[in-house]
Amino acid sequence: MSDPSGVKYFRLSEIEEQKSIKSTWIIINYKVYDVTKFLEEHPGGEEVLREHAGGDATESFEDVGHSTDAREMAGGLLMGELHPDDRHKIEKPQVRQAPSWTNWVVPGLVAILVTMLYRVLTSD
Repeated sequence: MSDPSGVKYFRLSEIEEQKSIKSTWIIINYKVYDVTKFLEEHPGGEEVLREHAGGDATESFEDVGHSTDAREMAGGLLMGELHPDDRHKIEKPQVRQAPSWTNWVVPGLVAILVTMLYRVLTSD
């Protein structure tokens, strides 16, 4: 399905079906890529792409730190985007950050201990 801007949208159920040797699709940042012809050429091996076939590969793609060339090459495999109604289905829960007070407690305690140790050692 397409919208007036020309973007072709794919439903998640349709993408999930594309995980065979003959048709391998992945999602990266809500964009849908057909990586079937690229499987054998992928520098990290075919298994890496097959592992994410039919699903979201965003985290793995970003964790590897792909080069600008790799990102440009991926553009040639772009088919469209994940339908906006399905995007919430692949979003990962946000990692909770520790409360801000824990960010200064440990350094504060270390500073106090170092100060006390310094005073003990220099008081002789």
